[in-house]
Amino acid sequence: MTVNVPNILLITAAMAIVFFVVFFMTRRIEMYPTGAQNAIEYLVQFIKNIISSTMDWERGKNFFMLGITLILYVFVANMMGVPFELATAGEHYVWWNSPTSNPVLTLSLALFVILLTHYYGIKLKGPKEYGKDYLRPVGFLLPFKLIEEFSNTVTLGMRLFANIYAKEVIIVMLVGLGTSSLFWVFGAFLPLVIFQAFSVFIGSLQAFIFVMLTMVYMAHKVNEEH
Repeated sequence: MTVNVPNILLITAAMAIVFFVVFFMTRRIEMYPTGAQNAIEYLVQFIKNIISSTMDWERGKNFFMLGITLILYVFVANMMGVPFELATAGEHYVWWNSPTSNPVLTLSLALFVILLTHYYGIKLKGPKEYGKDYLRPVGFLLPFKLIEEFSNTVTLGMRLFANIYAKEVIIVMLVGLGTSSLFWVFGAFLPLVIFQAFSVFIGSLQAFIFVMLTMVYMAHKVNEEH
């Protein structure tokens, strides 16, 4: 195990960006919103719609701040590698890229989410009722439900990692092609610009999917079985 200093710095930078952007966008809250406040209120309504689509709002409102935090952090982390990357020659030790292109971060986020679903399931339903969910509708499904918990963690983290990592590999390949000769400077420029725009779409979509799946998993744990 080694300490990945660049990744720690990038994770911290993503947190700082989210904090300061939201702080300055919400410094002045007015009755009739304009500009930055409009953007924040749109995001608030967007998260409310995601939660309401998976569970009753009276129960789902407990996870509103979780949804806001996750979508902002994952989106910013996904976008950090879009404009450029900084890396050393030879070993390609990266000092600036999307921190979500590292599986350690994405799997850690996924594990954090799954643990939270268990915590709130026990808190809102009680340990006894929560435990019975693993035996419903029939007891022999218990091993399969335990396997599901593991697979949910892995797929939630690896889906985010794989998409962002692939995006950054393609960007690096296009940049490498563009710097290989004078001819490819022009030949790779347009594809790079197009893929940069597509990367913004990929990063936004993956942030949405991560939050949506988080709320789906949470709903499975906290909703009452009928």
